[in-house]
Amino acid sequence: MRLLERVAGHAHGAPAKQLARETGLALPTAYHLLRTLVHEGYLRREKGLFFLGEAAERLAAGGAQQKRRSTVVDALACWRDAIGVPVYYAMYRDGDIHVICVSDTPGNPAVEEWADFRETGHAHAIGQCLLSQLDEEARRDHLDRYPVQPVTPYTVGDDHSLLKRLERTRRMEPVVERQEYALGTVCAAIPITLGATAATMAISLPAQDADRLLSAVRQLQQEVGRHLGSLAVSISM
Repeated sequence: MRLLERVAGHAHGAPAKQLARETGLALPTAYHLLRTLVHEGYLRREKGLFFLGEAAERLAAGGAQQKRRSTVVDALACWRDAIGVPVYYAMYRDGDIHVICVSDTPGNPAVEEWADFRETGHAHAIGQCLLSQLDEEARRDHLDRYPVQPVTPYTVGDDHSLLKRLERTRRMEPVVERQEYALGTVCAAIPITLGATAATMAISLPAQDADRLLSAVRQLQQEVGRHLGSLAVSISM
């Protein structure tokens, strides 16, 4: 690990003797470890100099991704506690709805995914918000693969009705659904602008607290707006 750290500190590479000296290792030991690290792909050797290899770069990329995810998790937990509701983050990627992160508490539990979120995007606020950000061709492609079907008695009835609803959705306005995915639950989602990527943050509440829904989602929208710049890289994971 010390050898890897020292190699990482030399953008233009370093020879074995220098690395041995910097790590305090005997030269034969350093040579043995360096050869092993090259063989395993953690280092590469060019003209007597050692550089980070593909395996080390993958490891670093994985660590960076974990850090970005941790940033998102912390932000959602903060908003969850401030607003007192479960908070969700989702993206539309590769033709599917992906719920990336959910932050809830035992006192304010998230909605149970009793029907696959990807297949029921027409029925929940997350899916409707993501679909509203797509162009017409992408929406129709999604509905060809995941046609509208009843989830509860309140679910939108058919593709035509859903498309009309999506067309009426105003840019940056919250999308609200009431018991369309889960009886006894109301949800609201706000669009997140990430270049060409469709993303959303959402909240849910028990139906008896429906009068809180709009004020709570507006509060979330304000919080996201204040922190979006610093979170942009993390939430685009």
